[in-house]
Amino acid sequence: MNLKFYSWNVNGFRSVITKGFWDWFAQADADVVFLQEVKADPTQVLDAERQVSGYQCIWNAAARKGYSGTACYTRMEPQAVRLDLPDPRFRDEGRLIELEFPWFTLFGVYFPNGQMSPERLQYKLDYYDAFLAYVEEVRAKKPVIVCGDFNTAHQEIDLKNPKQNENRSGFLPVERAWIDRFIAHGYVDTFRALHPDARDAYSWWSFRFGARRRNAGWRIDYFFVSEELMPMVRRAWIEPEVMGSDHCPVGLEVEVS
Repeated sequence: MNLKFYSWNVNGFRSVITKGFWDWFAQADADVVFLQEVKADPTQVLDAERQVSGYQCIWNAAARKGYSGTACYTRMEPQAVRLDLPDPRFRDEGRLIELEFPWFTLFGVYFPNGQMSPERLQYKLDYYDAFLAYVEEVRAKKPVIVCGDFNTAHQEIDLKNPKQNENRSGFLPVERAWIDRFIAHGYVDTFRALHPDARDAYSWWSFRFGARRRNAGWRIDYFFVSEELMPMVRRAWIEPEVMGSDHCPVGLEVEVS
């Protein structure tokens, strides 16, 4: 049985649903769709937008209105649902949804952006470390899949203008080094594993300077799997033609038995 997963930073759920989201959702025919940066809590969303036929909707809103937040639609019944990291420092921005299934545990994460200030950069790095510690605990019980907006491009191939951005949060050596460490712990960037030489393959573009039209983007949205799951991976892809946000959806297909 093949399972199809998507991750998409929608940059505002109430905005993206006016820009063709449901048409995309219908044709995507996914088993699980994770959304980041929904910028809404359930009271701000119509019941019809959450009660989609065939799917269970799980929402993790930030305490602050109109900020951050994650959601997911799953047509597979999870064995368990957990929200946020155990560390109380990271429990008020709605950044993580964890679904446990028989074959693996699936994480949808919206990692912090470090561009606002040195304090937010440190918060991002602390979140990275807390996440790695936690996911290692979970992986001790069963394999894991991690998807979402990591807010960091890993290598020079993963953004259009690496030299111009090497001092900008999102491509800082310290951020990239954490992804190196994540990989060293046995997590595989599925898109890069299956498309090692793919260039100009991005998932985020600035709204400024016609960046998307020129494809001057960054690949900061990922599907990672713990290495023991790689034999199950059938496809990993990016859908840059899908509009509605400054990010586009990324996908993963795995085969389970």
